[in-house]
Amino acid sequence: MKKQIITLTVAALTLSSCGIYTKYKPATEVPDNLYGEEVAVADTVDNIGNLSWQEIFTDPRLQELIEQGLRNNTDLQSAQWRVKEAEAAMLSAKLAYLPSFALSPQGTASSFDKGKAAQTYTLPVAASWEIDIFGKLTNAKRRAKALYLQSLEYEQAVTTSLIANVANMYYTLLMLDAQYNVSAETAAKWRESVKTMRAMKAAGMTDEAGVAQTEANCYMVEASLLDLKQQIREVENSLSILLGDVPDAIERGKLQGQSFPEELTVGVPLQLLSRRPDVKSAELSLAQAFYSTNAARSAFYPSITLGGTAGWTNSAGSMIINPGKLLLSAVGSLTQPLFNKGLNMAQLKIAKAQQEEAKLSFQQALLNAGSEVNNALTQVQVARGKTELRDGQITSLETAVRSTQLLMKHGNSTYLEVLTAQQSLLSAQLTQIADRFDEIQGIINLYQALGGGRE
Repeated sequence: MKKQIITLTVAALTLSSCGIYTKYKPATEVPDNLYGEEVAVADTVDNIGNLSWQEIFTDPRLQELIEQGLRNNTDLQSAQWRVKEAEAAMLSAKLAYLPSFALSPQGTASSFDKGKAAQTYTLPVAASWEIDIFGKLTNAKRRAKALYLQSLEYEQAVTTSLIANVANMYYTLLMLDAQYNVSAETAAKWRESVKTMRAMKAAGMTDEAGVAQTEANCYMVEASLLDLKQQIREVENSLSILLGDVPDAIERGKLQGQSFPEELTVGVPLQLLSRRPDVKSAELSLAQAFYSTNAARSAFYPSITLGGTAGWTNSAGSMIINPGKLLLSAVGSLTQPLFNKGLNMAQLKIAKAQQEEAKLSFQQALLNAGSEVNNALTQVQVARGKTELRDGQITSLETAVRSTQLLMKHGNSTYLEVLTAQQSLLSAQLTQIADRFDEIQGIINLYQALGGGRE
């Protein structure tokens, strides 16, 4: 029997090179043209994703809000507790290499036919130690470490998303403020237009229809002010939630004068492997699946456990001795699975399938990241391209409004032409503000897409 056990052990050691001890090799390549063929990629490590968020978002008030969010946001705090959980699990996996000890004292008192009671006791300390010859504990430790690193990336993903969301909502408020101010100025001009139209009607220069249409347009602009007020309040409430605060008004700056880097370098796509938290998390999921497959392979090999007890006892079979004597025992066991209804093979197939799924998820995460970079960069470029065109449009419309107003006073134009010109000017002004916000939002999205927000 002893010879058979030794033979099984040697055979298992021979087979142990089938991957139960291999380490996961991190990815070192990404698909070609990950950012798109039209995106110029410099062979450099410089990109806006490497900048601190303080360098990107220079508005002092916004910086205060981001710092408040990093302190108080509940989602971020939950992510930090998840890191602690994973850290404890990793420590537990490391401690599995050490022997376990247990103290189990026993005492009995027995009497036969009302005779004097015989008292016995045993004070043993039991020890058990599993020898990790076939990688069971090693793979569990490596899997736990990958889970811990993944929890860190989850925390980073929450941090990056929080910074981007706070910035987006802050600049949304600045955009709404600017649109409110333009609409308020327009409403004041329309009220003056109503007075002018009424005076012209009294002088017989226009009719009641012109006055009514002008009043209707004035009411429309004033109603839009109420809509903007509602939107501002809703965004303030949403931002307060992100900051871990009750709904309150948000102190803020102005959209005009906000500055951002002119050169938006994206660096090499390979950097996404180290900077994008979701990409890193997907790869760490692949690493966990890899070690789960190794662990499934190790189930085919024997497990070796050493155990023993040491302690004092006064029981020597049928005799009771006093004082007690030291009792020592040691045992070694080897368990080799022979037949378990194909369970180990099924578990291995499941682990391999899950590893392939994790591989595909990792590949998809890379493709999603590349697409997000391209989308954000395109958004910024398009918004900046509109700026000059929009400036020219507004200049022309302002001239048209002045001209049609003068012409109407001299009877060479109708009130409809004036109303159309004023409405077109308001629409262009609001769109210009939205274009500026699109540019800022594109920069925020690009910063997040490149894995910005790391310390």
